[in-house]
Amino acid sequence: MRGWAPGGAPASTVEITSTSVQCGDVIQVGGQPCRVTDLVQLPHGAKQLLFESGELLTMHMRTRLVAVRVLRGR
Repeated sequence: MRGWAPGGAPASTVEITSTSVQCGDVIQVGGQPCRVTDLVQLPHGAKQLLFESGELLTMHMRTRLVAVRVLRGR
């Protein structure tokens, strides 16, 4: 799926894992969209995601989530 982010930038839905998650990805958690602002590498390939709201989410190596990613121009 492709669409447009509120700022007018093109966006697409992508499947993410702990190796592919990026700052700026928007993940829906509990029905609320949460934007990733920081990532912390943890042991065994896991990552801790910090959201704009201040909440944390730990993604283990096998976790798969769907996120909206704004496509950046090159």
